[in-house]
Amino acid sequence: MRKITAVAAAVILRPDGAFLLGQRAPDTFYPGYWEFPGGKVEAGETPREALARELHEELEIEVLTATPWIVREHVYEHAHVRLHFFRVTAWRGEMQDHVHAALSWQRADALAVAPMLPANAPVLAALRLPDFYAITQAGELGVAAQLTALRRALACGLRLVQLREPALAPPQRADFIRAAAEVCHAHGARALVNGDAELARAAGADGLHLPAAQLMARDARPDFPLVAASCHTRAELEQAARLGLDFAVFGPVKPTASHPGEPGLGWQVFGQLTENLPLPVYALGGLAPCDLAAAQAAGAHGIAAIRAAWGQDS
Repeated sequence: MRKITAVAAAVILRPDGAFLLGQRAPDTFYPGYWEFPGGKVEAGETPREALARELHEELEIEVLTATPWIVREHVYEHAHVRLHFFRVTAWRGEMQDHVHAALSWQRADALAVAPMLPANAPVLAALRLPDFYAITQAGELGVAAQLTALRRALACGLRLVQLREPALAPPQRADFIRAAAEVCHAHGARALVNGDAELARAAGADGLHLPAAQLMARDARPDFPLVAASCHTRAELEQAARLGLDFAVFGPVKPTASHPGEPGLGWQVFGQLTENLPLPVYALGGLAPCDLAAAQAAGAHGIAAIRAAWGQDS
């Protein structure tokens, strides 16, 4: 069995969402390919410690803020690597490159350099996901009020929405989901339909969001460009990873209005149960945008919310 080499990889992010890529030098494997900065985890190091050392050696910067993100494996001809990706959002020092042929700031939705290392295609897809995932509640707010709130949130930058609505009667639910998907697309946002593949296709939605029961009953990924799932256990998260889903939602982290009196997981348990997964995970349960920093420190990609998404008390 081939030895697995642990690697720390940095997604160095500017406030405008651009991230840094380096072009591999001519005297290395895959010369001319683009990659995320980082390098091998040495004996006795944690991936976080290796990240700090590598970025100092490669770029002469001191890492101030780095949060764990996803962990992916890839088998190259020369090595089997386990890539520990971190999002680096604060650093000190002027970048001075010592190992790459070139550096370039890029955006996932408008990549202008090629080729990328083969392991990084799913990483680029994950970087297209925003840090906030809104879940509709037209059954509680009313259809007209929900559409108004949706338009307002989209105008303020919302870009990923789950159309859920178990409380609506089927005809009303179908009409709402078609209308909401159209509104999302008019604002450049993506919409996923919860649990109903036929309706998702009929509405022209961008993808499907699987409830946990549907997730565990499947043996293959649904045929949609974007597929997510709701998870409540580590086993469900691992199933989402096996199916190659694009992201998962996991919680509840805090007590919620929908489950009064039930304690949440808390950030420490959330981090333990979601660590070392190859797909991004949104934290859910009693959360609002002000919880984003805590969520990402615990390894979450971002937060998902129902009530807080529409200006209600979370």
